Amino acid sequence: MARNRLYDEDVVVIGLGRFGASAAMELHRLGHKVLAVEKDPAIAEQFVGKVGKVVVGDASHPSAIESTRAGSFRIAVVGIGTSIEASILAASNLVDAGVPSVWAKAVSPEHARILQRIGVHHVIRPEADSGRRMAHLVNGKLLDYIEFDDGYAIVKMAPPRETVGFTLAQSQIRSKYGVTVVGVKAPGEDFTHAVPETKVTAHHTLIVSGPTELLERLASRP
Repeated sequence: MARNRLYDEDVVVIGLGRFGASAAMELHRLGHKVLAVEKDPAIAEQFVGKVGKVVVGDASHPSAIESTRAGSFRIAVVGIGTSIEASILAASNLVDAGVPSVWAKAVSPEHARILQRIGVHHVIRPEADSGRRMAHLVNGKLLDYIEFDDGYAIVKMAPPRETVGFTLAQSQIRSKYGVTVVGVKAPGEDFTHAVPETKVTAHHTLIVSGPTELLERLASRP
C-alpha cells in the first residue's frame, strides 16, 4: 500500500521516555518511517518492532548522530526529559547536523529558552500546555479546548439554552458574542459544517472558534 503523502517524511526520535515513546508510536502508526535512538539498552529493547527501527545510542554525543545518520533526516523529535543537559546537547547536535525541522520537549521555561536560542525550530511544553487546557475544562462548561498563541481558540461545547430550537441565523451567536459556530455534531450522526440555516438541538455538540475571552463568555451562558 502506498504511503499517505501527508505522512511520508522519515522522522528520528531521540529518547523513548513517556513523551518520546508516545510520539514515536503515533508517528509509526500514521505511516512515517521512524528511527528511534535510545541510550538505555533495556528501554530500547522494549520498543523493537513497535516504532520502526530502534538503535541504542547517546544522542548527546555528535558521534551518535553521525553513526545513526540522524542528521540526514528532515524531521527530528527530542523527547529527553530526565536530563536537561542531554536534551540540549542532543538538540544542538541535530541543529548542527542541519536537520531542517527539530522538535524538542522542554520541562521548564528556562529549558525552553535555551532550546530556542540554540536554534530548535519547535519547542513543546506538554505539561504546561496540558495544565492550561485542563484549567478551561474543569468547570464542565467546555468539552474540549485548543488554544493558539494569539489568544484564539477552538472549543467543543454543549449548546447554550438560547440557541436550542433555533437556527444559527435566528440565535445570532456571531453578532451577540463575536464567535463563529464552525460545525455541529449529534450522537450517531456525522459532523456537519455550520451554515446560517443550521438548526441547533439540545443533543448537538457545537464546535466554536474565536477569541478565548469571548468563547468563555459564551460558555458561561446557561
